[in-house]
Amino acid sequence: MGLTQNQIHAVEETIKQSLKNRFESYNPEPASMPFHTRLLGKDRLALYAFIHSLNTNFGTTIFEPVAIALATSKFKVAQRQVSAGSKISIAAQFEIQKIMDELTAANIKPDKQKEIELIREVCQTGEMRTVKPTMIDIYLENENGEIFLFDIKTAKPNKGAFKEFKRTLLEWTAVLLAEKPDANPSSLIAIPYNPYEPKPYSRWTMAGMLDLPQELKVAEEFWDFLGGDGAYNDLLDCFERVGIELRKEIDHYFERFNPNR
Repeated sequence: MGLTQNQIHAVEETIKQSLKNRFESYNPEPASMPFHTRLLGKDRLALYAFIHSLNTNFGTTIFEPVAIALATSKFKVAQRQVSAGSKISIAAQFEIQKIMDELTAANIKPDKQKEIELIREVCQTGEMRTVKPTMIDIYLENENGEIFLFDIKTAKPNKGAFKEFKRTLLEWTAVLLAEKPDANPSSLIAIPYNPYEPKPYSRWTMAGMLDLPQELKVAEEFWDFLGGDGAYNDLLDCFERVGIELRKEIDHYFERFNPNR
């Protein structure tokens, strides 16, 4: 099916604007690197520093706005950087800790639907505490009232980080259900691309913490979920076209770092 022309236009404009905004806001830190500068040249070093900075902020700078541009045509609500809520019950906190302890000890296997129902049963039980959970990167709601909460992560997260990822997903569920106990939420980790292509993404490192079919979407799974079948490949083409279109503008930007110009 792929993306429509309207979606392609919206995505490409989003990429262009996001990149231009990054150029305008980018201010390289004044660091003296005399060996690197003499070996590579100031312009190449500046380009390296910009790419490193872009990689660090690619999620918020590029992936989030592009995800919203894709999802807007498919979902009733599509927003970025949304708060899950501010209240959580003590009973839900206890249940989350119990789930985490059991998973860490490998006494149980992750089971998303069971975990949601365990939290739902106690989401409004006992004292309600004020909390400030991690912001939801991508918040989606479809016409059936299903809610999807995405946490976008780097392509190669550390193995140990998945424990905290899991806690975040459980806390989002508890905070959301504290306000809407009848809601139908799904909280997931999104990894925008597979760095191991053409080999499959290595999922075994997170199998003990995440319910992989229910809590993880990688590359095509994520983008096709947002924009429909074929969205991922169309999206790569969008990035390529924008890169070609802006190549002269990008070269011109880095010319100021060339001492011979």
